[in-house]
Amino acid sequence: MTRIARRSLLAGIAALGTGACSKIDGFATSETGSGLFDLAEDWHLTAHRTLAGRQALAPEYAPEDRSPSFKGNGSLTVDNPIYRDQLAKGFPDWRLSVKGLVENPLRLSLDELKALPQRTQITRHDCVEGWSAIGEWTGPQLSTLLDRAKVRPEANFIVFRCADVLYGRRYYESVDMVDAYHPQTIIAHSLNGAPIPEKNGAPLRMRIERQLGYKHAKYLTAIEAVASFDEIGAGKGGFWEDIGNYQWYAGI
Repeated sequence: MTRIARRSLLAGIAALGTGACSKIDGFATSETGSGLFDLAEDWHLTAHRTLAGRQALAPEYAPEDRSPSFKGNGSLTVDNPIYRDQLAKGFPDWRLSVKGLVENPLRLSLDELKALPQRTQITRHDCVEGWSAIGEWTGPQLSTLLDRAKVRPEANFIVFRCADVLYGRRYYESVDMVDAYHPQTIIAHSLNGAPIPEKNGAPLRMRIERQLGYKHAKYLTAIEAVASFDEIGAGKGGFWEDIGNYQWYAGI
């Protein structure tokens, strides 16, 4: 198992709590304890296999498979004068921050993001509402930024901060380290060879290709490494998750 996968696994284990640790030595020697530890070992192997499966690539398509149009969904713009001004000018002053549990915080312009190594992928976007579309996305891998920022060992999740507001609340989403370092997780600035349109999240949106569309945060302003969601929103890891609509993990 990779260091990142192990970190995500341990984060899940930590969520179970550590209050009984002082009693574990005696418990382990009992017949009941031995049986439960055997079950735990089986669970551990299952978790390894699950994480390995999540590292597989999502299907990619040929240029002729691209959808004739790519629907906008959720927020279709950012309703404030600063965004309108930046949109009209081509986002010259837009900056993406990488912050939180990192040793080297970053603040990058669009030109600086485009100067990084780029990945182009043609993938299918699956919306929880039941529609799909195939699009060609280009941008740097999230892992490139995380490596440059030097994520600290205690970080378990990556939070995506956005400029758009729904129902009076700022949109955000998050993934664990397995999806954060997945090779198809990119910070897209281009859709079908052109700058991302306003309705699709200009100037930057996440592509989390092995998860449903609501995880693909639009109008991206910041990427934050965190140990937990306790101090973020309602503590459930995302806008829709906080209000009880969808689950945090949206794997497909």
